[in-house]
Amino acid sequence: QVQAVESGGGSVQAGGSLKLSCSASGLILSNVCMGWFRQAPGKERTGVAHMRSDGSTMYADFVKGRFTISRDNSKNTLYLQMNSLQPEDTGMYYCARGRYYQCYYYNLGSFTNWGQGTQVTVSS
Repeated sequence: QVQAVESGGGSVQAGGSLKLSCSASGLILSNVCMGWFRQAPGKERTGVAHMRSDGSTMYADFVKGRFTISRDNSKNTLYLQMNSLQPEDTGMYYCARGRYYQCYYYNLGSFTNWGQGTQVTVSS
């Protein structure tokens, strides 16, 4: 059973940065569409960004210009660089694999192989 593993979360002050990592044994990330998601306390999980196998990316409006999804094929690792973090960015962050080539971060039902998440806490 393939499962993603997220890391890199932590606590930062507003305006700070974090870089999350996602790996998945048994899965070549460059061959699939991958997405990042987050879930704030008491709220539903929501999509943040996705990267398709061809390297194309798409972001949710609330992270555009602040977050960057990338992939290191040599390390088989997906990243989410988060800059200018704000308290509203606080939550558990997850990565997952899209079931289809044309995955969309806002269609959570089309993702599988979810990780356990990594906590991001931004204080004001």
